[in-house]
Amino acid sequence: MERLTMSQKERKRLTVMQEIKQKKLTLVEAAAVLGLGYRQVRRVWQSYRQDGDKGLVHRGRGLPGKRCKPAKLRVRILARYAARYPDFGPTLAAEYLATEGMVVDHETLRRWLLRAGKRTVRRRRQRHRQWRERKPCLGAMVQLDGSHHDWFEGRRARCVLMVMVDDATNRVWAQFFEEETTHASYEMLAGWTRRQGLPQSLYVDRDSIYRCEGVGSVAEQLAGQEPQTQFGRAMKQLGVELILANSPQAKGRVERMNGVLQDRLVKALRLAGLSDLKGANEFLAKGYLPAFNRKFQVSAASAADVHQNAPPKLAEILSWEVQRVVQRDWTVASGGKWYQLDRQHEALSLAGKKVIVRTLRDGQIQLERGGAKLRWRELGQRPEHAKVRAAGPEKKADPWKPASAHPWRRQRIGRGTLTRTTTPALGGLRSASATLRPPSVPQGQVKQTETTTKGTLSPELLRGHF
Repeated sequence: MERLTMSQKERKRLTVMQEIKQKKLTLVEAAAVLGLGYRQVRRVWQSYRQDGDKGLVHRGRGLPGKRCKPAKLRVRILARYAARYPDFGPTLAAEYLATEGMVVDHETLRRWLLRAGKRTVRRRRQRHRQWRERKPCLGAMVQLDGSHHDWFEGRRARCVLMVMVDDATNRVWAQFFEEETTHASYEMLAGWTRRQGLPQSLYVDRDSIYRCEGVGSVAEQLAGQEPQTQFGRAMKQLGVELILANSPQAKGRVERMNGVLQDRLVKALRLAGLSDLKGANEFLAKGYLPAFNRKFQVSAASAADVHQNAPPKLAEILSWEVQRVVQRDWTVASGGKWYQLDRQHEALSLAGKKVIVRTLRDGQIQLERGGAKLRWRELGQRPEHAKVRAAGPEKKADPWKPASAHPWRRQRIGRGTLTRTTTPALGGLRSASATLRPPSVPQGQVKQTETTTKGTLSPELLRGHF
């Protein structure tokens, strides 16, 4: 028994033809029901009378289409895809295959890959987002973000790609850096300014580079000012509005661009055989980004370009600035180094006043006071200050101790006995007293014995050493 596969339209025609066969409908009425002309209904009725249900099925079903690609080309393209572009999406793979002379539509390639089991459909869960209209002019707002990814697929250590996207036109500027730092953000803004100009506003995330986490100083709190990072201070001096996004989706334009580059740029770096940051940055600036912008850049609602002219002191503004107090010896300490101010600034009376210590991106140091540059020289070591004796009671010298042969340490002097005593109240100082104990003599000879005993004292004791 033959099985037929019919579409919904063909099944509807089958029902009408059965009604005509039972003479419940005329051809004119059937034409009105099917929405066809009378002559077309007659042809359909004749096919049904000759071949039955099979006459209503499209005769080209199951046969290759007239625009079908040759089977050899399909096999060749799938083999090339498997060998060189196995992780490419259909759109990107079709672009690279076209450069090799194998032209195929991306939808055709997608169907081939699905049929061959080399691609699966990924469905993403959708979330509601509030759409924001693009800025009308080029340079009105530029979004900046760092994309941390294994850009070189293990050929070197992981790094970050700093990406800037114009909100109005999708124009892109990007550079590789080892880490996402203030220096990297400065370099990105300087590169964009050299090519386009200074944007009106900058849209960034709430990273510590752009938002200060600490509490402001007492002076800032009294003045009602929020503490600023070095990048925030530079943007204020340049007159660029710094906008902090509340979520990654808020700056979705640069976030989506990160995803596109993580797919396309990674494969381009692989095909180019690059594994170092310097070569990759040259590849971006000279070839990849110009072609990328020509392909994906859109036209702004307004033809106006509102970029500002770069200030002459852009390098000095995109720097690190700290305030330091000049010591009385006209030295300034900053970053573990000491700088001696030149004598020619003596008329400024700088001792005790604050100066700005500025570190440029190339490591150069500048000292400034009131907008004027100061001459200085770096000291090899920290200046030594005079030592001041701490206030307090003077320390007493150690007590004198007599030698072992000193008469105070003798046990017997002559016929008497020398007794040593220690007085605790004197802190352990030793005092000695000699007690002469004459031998027992008759009572009548006592006075003579005392006289004799006195004569037995040594000359040292007689001089008062005790």
